[in-house]
Amino acid sequence: MKQKWSNEFPAIQFRAARPTHQLDKIIEFYRDGLGLKQIGAFQNHDGYDGVMFGLPDADYHLEFTQHSDGSSCPAPTKDNLLVFYMPDHDKIEKIVSRLEKIGYFPVPPESPYWKDKGVTIEDPDGWRIVLMNTKGL
Repeated sequence: MKQKWSNEFPAIQFRAARPTHQLDKIIEFYRDGLGLKQIGAFQNHDGYDGVMFGLPDADYHLEFTQHSDGSSCPAPTKDNLLVFYMPDHDKIEKIVSRLEKIGYFPVPPESPYWKDKGVTIEDPDGWRIVLMNTKGL
């Protein structure tokens, strides 16, 4: 059962942000491979460059930043995932094909739950995404 949005937490937008030391490859993976829309970017903001990706008409997005001095960006465990629920299997196959053409291939998921209806792929930093062939919650 879905819980109603609480007025106790009045946020109107959220952003998930993480560092990288290979911003160009991250842009290639998320924009060109996955097909996410680039909704913003910045350069040399106190030594940081960054890019933001989102879904159409959504009030949430991903941000990736890179510092001019570099940053160690170890990936978490293989079960820390960014999951995209996509009911159209043909579109998942097209995305997987695009990612394979630029050098990113499916990997076995840590949890068998994601194997039956999902495709798991590691981004350039080793963080995993799942293209899950369901409608979601």
